[in-house]
Amino acid sequence: MTKTIDPALQAVVDGTLADPHAVLGAHTVRGGVIVRAFRPDAIAVAVLHGGERAELAAVHPGGVFAGELVGAALPLDYELEVAYADGNTFTLRDPYSFAPTLGELDIHLAGEGRHEEIYAHLGAHVREVGGVRGTGFSVWAPSARTVAVVGDFNSWDGRLHHMRSLGSSGIWELFVPEVGDGDVYKFEIRTQGGELVLKADPYAFATQHPPETSSVVHVPAHTWKDDAWMAARRESGEPPLDQPISVYEVHLGSWRRSPDSPDEPLDYATLGRELAAYVKEMGFTHVELLPVMGHPYAPSWGYQVTSYFAPTPRYGSPDELRAMIDVLHGEGIGVLLDWVPAHFPKDAWALANFDGTKLYEHADPRRGEHPDWGTLVFNSGRNEVRNFLLASALFWAREYHADGIRVDAVASMLYLDYSREEGQWVPNEHGGNEDLQAVALLKELNEVLHAREPGVISAAEESTSFAGVSRPTYLGGLGFGFKWNMGWMNDTLRYFAEDPVNRKHHHGELTFSLVYAFSENFMLPLSHDEVVHGKGSMVEKMPGDQWQKLANLRTLYAYMWAHPGKKLLFQGLEWGQQREWKSEQSLDWHELEDPGHAGVQQVVKALNQVYTSTPALYEMDFDEAGFDWIEAGDAEQNVVVFARYGKDPTKDVLVCAMNLSPTPRPGYRTGFPAAGRWTKLLDTDATSFGGSGFAEAQEAVETEPTEWHGQAQSAELNLPPLGVVWFVPES
Repeated sequence: MTKTIDPALQAVVDGTLADPHAVLGAHTVRGGVIVRAFRPDAIAVAVLHGGERAELAAVHPGGVFAGELVGAALPLDYELEVAYADGNTFTLRDPYSFAPTLGELDIHLAGEGRHEEIYAHLGAHVREVGGVRGTGFSVWAPSARTVAVVGDFNSWDGRLHHMRSLGSSGIWELFVPEVGDGDVYKFEIRTQGGELVLKADPYAFATQHPPETSSVVHVPAHTWKDDAWMAARRESGEPPLDQPISVYEVHLGSWRRSPDSPDEPLDYATLGRELAAYVKEMGFTHVELLPVMGHPYAPSWGYQVTSYFAPTPRYGSPDELRAMIDVLHGEGIGVLLDWVPAHFPKDAWALANFDGTKLYEHADPRRGEHPDWGTLVFNSGRNEVRNFLLASALFWAREYHADGIRVDAVASMLYLDYSREEGQWVPNEHGGNEDLQAVALLKELNEVLHAREPGVISAAEESTSFAGVSRPTYLGGLGFGFKWNMGWMNDTLRYFAEDPVNRKHHHGELTFSLVYAFSENFMLPLSHDEVVHGKGSMVEKMPGDQWQKLANLRTLYAYMWAHPGKKLLFQGLEWGQQREWKSEQSLDWHELEDPGHAGVQQVVKALNQVYTSTPALYEMDFDEAGFDWIEAGDAEQNVVVFARYGKDPTKDVLVCAMNLSPTPRPGYRTGFPAAGRWTKLLDTDATSFGGSGFAEAQEAVETEPTEWHGQAQSAELNLPPLGVVWFVPES
């Protein structure tokens, strides 16, 4: 007679049991405890308990063994002794003998999308359970039939470590003894259609080096040395709106490479030393790193993220990135990170179709895909997805001490019809084109980030006229601290690209930004986007011969630093790198041997030095009282003059006079806001900067009671060709 096979045991062997703990492990029976173990390919299994050894019987030919321990009781502390036909015998702890490592409150908060530290519970976490060291694995995959964790520790055999389903939460969990720091793993997910897919952990803290795609168990070991920095950040309370912010934007892989290994980027440790020293010397207050989050495709520069809680291993380990940030903080330099919640790539091993369904992305292709980038759009209306993104932003501020985030491609999040034609998008519930779910996500992001991490910066790359991007959410805004001023960037570069003989016809492009300059908390960006994809380098955008190009560049930067708004400059722009930026090779540092390029670099250094020590240039960036036109209409001579004021306008004031023509303007009379002697603080045409030195002799001016430009006082300035001069009252 054929013996009937228990369906539960068959499900264990087939890998279709959603709760393997209900069958495997130790369970109370009358008179003792029964232990079941699934060890496919084993020839014998025994239980080691209390100094005794008990053989288990094979109860299923697929590798299920079971046996009763008479008189035993739960909880049972035991090991399994497993023998194989090749003569090898292994002793191991049974992963099915441990209770869940996730608490009910964690599961509840995750389901509501309110678990701000969900990354501390989902993913892989080394811990001790019942005196046993191992790793607790957990993953959200609500539509999966089964989930197993696989890795080197089980020879990538998904039969050995099936996870248990934690009910309606959609979370699967398993504690695996003896797995620890550095172990490689993935999740093997069986979809409802029966397909097996291998997925990297969305909450992994570390990843393999591309092109390998597995997750890596990671235990942070870095000891932070920036307590004073972090305390000062928290005590500041609010975003630093009235502080100097001069940001140096960096792509770590191409900023600098060793001449001995030009095909290899520097590591985090070397970057920490060299970048911190350079940024400090140049006087920038912050660095902003193009995304350091894990990304498989290097030419995406990090903007196609697959790991929202793990840094790219291209430059070293997670702890080495922490150490790099620590070094920057030690030199008084803040660190901003680019962060990408707008889209993610379609890589089959990552977030796309994670559990066989559109889990992280929208199911409707009219909402779920970005037509421009070939990527997927997060379904921010889903609690768990929103929680994933909010926790990611908090994670980098907390676990990596990042001083803020710059959110990429915000415009693409705000509009349902972004880059879509009629019929390719779905209106919102009010019939409009705003993505109300994404708007709600961004508002919550800024509320949570600023409330939980006081003093951090949040900046939006937002290129439209969407109202209130940097206004508080209680006033109806999105709550960002800053918004990139893309209008200023586009208008200014168009103006500077014009031959000076034509600039009088484009004068408005230079002055128009002041019409809206105080409608948002603007950051003025000259970023990587302006020197790639055939746009040419910044210096090559300038007209004229080489001397004029560099003079225009010095003038552009002086105008930028004097204009209301915080500053951002991409690597290489500070000396006017001649060629367009290429992410796969080092910047052309050798160009600094040329006096012209070195002069541009020295201007930027001088601008930062003056900027950070002159309250008139930063205290009132977002208040109309901090700016006043003196001469905005002299298009014929390409001259612009304006004043900047600090909180004490009687003491903190600066006059900026610009000559955007290659023709010197000797004796150009201009109004001044106060009587007295005014000292020249900056001259971009100085010979030390590679200029002509036309106005170097005029180190100061004494005003006269001659009304000019609507001012009661005036003086005659020598305006250098394609140059800018700054004057401040003599103290």
